[in-house]
Amino acid sequence: MNRHEPLIHIAKRDSIAWWQAWLVRLGAVVLALLTSALFIYALTRLNPVKVYGAMWEGAFGTPRRAWITARDTSILLCIGVGLAPAFMMRFWNVGAEGQVLMGGCATAAVLIYCGRSLSTPALLGLGLAASLMAGALWGIVPAVFKAKWNTNETLFTLMMNYIAIQLTCFFVTKWENPKGSNTVGIINQKTQAGWFPDLAGQQYLLNVIIVLTVTVCMFLYLKYTKQGYEISVVGQSENTARYAGISVRRVIVRTMAISGAVCGLSGFIAVAGASHTVSTSTAGGRGFTAIIVAWMSKFNTFVMILIALLLVFLEKGAIQIASQFHLNDYASNVVEGIILFFLLGSEFFIQYSVRFRSRRSEKEAEA
Repeated sequence: MNRHEPLIHIAKRDSIAWWQAWLVRLGAVVLALLTSALFIYALTRLNPVKVYGAMWEGAFGTPRRAWITARDTSILLCIGVGLAPAFMMRFWNVGAEGQVLMGGCATAAVLIYCGRSLSTPALLGLGLAASLMAGALWGIVPAVFKAKWNTNETLFTLMMNYIAIQLTCFFVTKWENPKGSNTVGIINQKTQAGWFPDLAGQQYLLNVIIVLTVTVCMFLYLKYTKQGYEISVVGQSENTARYAGISVRRVIVRTMAISGAVCGLSGFIAVAGASHTVSTSTAGGRGFTAIIVAWMSKFNTFVMILIALLLVFLEKGAIQIASQFHLNDYASNVVEGIILFFLLGSEFFIQYSVRFRSRRSEKEAEA
């Protein structure tokens, strides 16, 4: 009977305690650090402890570096929070990059055209509204096609990214300053009209406060509201949702409007609260990185804070070790990739149990 029993048996877990899941993730981090240390030593003969110290220095070595890390973490976190409701609904929104760009372009338009006529609070309010509407529109378009004609949302949202990139190029050409530079330059550099104000002497504190507020609100929305419950039911089974009297089409469109709006908000923060300009690199690939943030956190926005911080730490650390130890970008990116590989791989062992064939079974098979 056991003659054909496989050597390795993989089965999906019914459940796993939260502390066991985090223990698996912690073990993955330890293995990743050890593997990265071996790679670093084999390649450079450098002390891995010093290299890891340099990574910490690159992310948190000075107050300014720490705040820049917080700034970049807040933008990545905001996008991840925006993706959470769509992914929970099993709507694979890979268009966050375009939604961020549209939010950034809408904010830049407000700052450029209204910068001389409105006060900074009015500019910020108008820029916020414009970015939310632009991001929501970019999320609604693929949602309508999915709801009415069941189009493939992955391809649709991906293609919307390319449209957003081309539109951004058009606006950059239209707003270039100085003429012929092919860049927008720093918007309202002299007056700083529409820029986020400093709070408690910190340039990026308002960025962090806004994103943390959105993070808490999204957690409460998904976990404790009727609409959050509808998103969960639609994600589990559209047929069950219809049987329960839930309008699946309405939920899809509404949820993607929220998802796109929050991603658009990150464009507002990037333009008005960070770079004060707009370009095709405003999103900077964060729309795709945020997919990792949302997926690894299992759509828990509080867990997203840790994941986003870790990813930004790895990015800043990779830059630091590349410059400090004269490593090229490929070597530092390998270290980052090793750590991400182990972290993503740990999710497999959280969702599935792996058992090997026992010796008793082997003896029974031989008999």
